[in-house]
Amino acid sequence: MDFIKKIRENPHPFVIAEIGQNHQGDLHIAKQLIKVAKECGADCAKFQKTCPKEKFTSSALNRPYPGANSWGRTYGEHKEFLEFSEKEFEELQAYAGSIGILFTASAMDEESLRFLQSIQVPFIKIGSGDSNNPFLIEKAAQTGIPLIISTVPGMIDLETVQKIHGLVSKHHKNFALLQCVSSYPTPCEDINLQVISLLQKSFPDTLIGYSGHELGIHLSVAAVALGAKIIERHITLDKTLKGSDHKCSLEPLELKAMIEQMRTLQLALGKPIKKTEPSEEPCFEKLGKSLVYARKLSCGHPVSLQDLKIKVSSPKGLDGWKYLDVLERRLNCDVDEEDPVLWRHFLPNL
Repeated sequence: MDFIKKIRENPHPFVIAEIGQNHQGDLHIAKQLIKVAKECGADCAKFQKTCPKEKFTSSALNRPYPGANSWGRTYGEHKEFLEFSEKEFEELQAYAGSIGILFTASAMDEESLRFLQSIQVPFIKIGSGDSNNPFLIEKAAQTGIPLIISTVPGMIDLETVQKIHGLVSKHHKNFALLQCVSSYPTPCEDINLQVISLLQKSFPDTLIGYSGHELGIHLSVAAVALGAKIIERHITLDKTLKGSDHKCSLEPLELKAMIEQMRTLQLALGKPIKKTEPSEEPCFEKLGKSLVYARKLSCGHPVSLQDLKIKVSSPKGLDGWKYLDVLERRLNCDVDEEDPVLWRHFLPNL
């Protein structure tokens, strides 16, 4: 069974704990975050893999990068500080495997894509910044590795999502699309959860999910109610840490609460079948109404509408909606007022 099909058939949403670069360039913190993801019930711990010289131009890397969230004098120094080596990535992957959680990363460029392919990650994420990068998307699709692709309205429209879908579909169908808004944190009015439904309608053969950057957890839970089968959220040990992503990330208690609420919601959504549930039976036995006689009647009397009422009765009579079935039927015995209406009270129809 392919990876995306497994997610589709799982009753619970697939939760990606996006560590990104919230590890502060520290391998120990990275492992702590992987452990948090596992303990809180996430399915996958995800990082970002970048070869700065492949992703950025020299001028972008050399620009000054002052500010409270900077880890270097230039943007290049900042990115290098936060980037793990291939050996460190392999160490993190081994650690994740040892505690039983999936490990992967976003491929930010073709060199990083080749590395992730070499270490056999279960899927590769194409981040929001590359939703308008057909070169990388096609290279990723050509690997045959399952893909999860963020689609960002600020960078692309539905027509472009259709192009992404068509491009990947040429190579395989083992991929998913995520609604995502690249604003940190995202204002509620910009989230547009209804795009999840739009994507489901536009691509019925493709799994749809949600990658959120909003504050709190309730809107991510709402995405599950709309049918999102994959939920991705950034996580952190502390929202006040240095770095622009921490403030819109979930701390451990939030992550755990979100996953628990999603599990509860998924259970409550149930199936589109209207039926009496076993849990309703005590209430029905106590307060459920049924047909009773409105007055004392004699044997042979043809029952009319005026002879019937619907009340809480013990023992119970026929269901109230059966009243049409007993009209004009003749009684085969005397009955008292408020006796339950029962089939055995009637003569057989001729």
